Amino acid sequence: MTAYTAVVTVRLKRGVLDPEAETTARALERLGFELEDLRAADRFEVDLAAPDEAAAAERADAMAERLLANPTIHDYTVEVEAR
Repeated sequence: MTAYTAVVTVRLKRGVLDPEAETTARALERLGFELEDLRAADRFEVDLAAPDEAAAAERADAMAERLLANPTIHDYTVEVEAR
């Protein structure tokens, strides 16, 4: 088994209201920053052991599907790297 770190980034799908991002965007604009869009995201780093990178990615994807993200309202990405 090899040690991996899987990074799961979860964000709301486009079109789903994101009050946290809206509030932050307004505050940044008041501070003089220009931006086109801002989206809030949650990032989960999971350390795990797996036989290979594909197996680690599959396990992290299952974690996202079952708990970390709600596929109805969230998009997510999984990135895996050896530790």
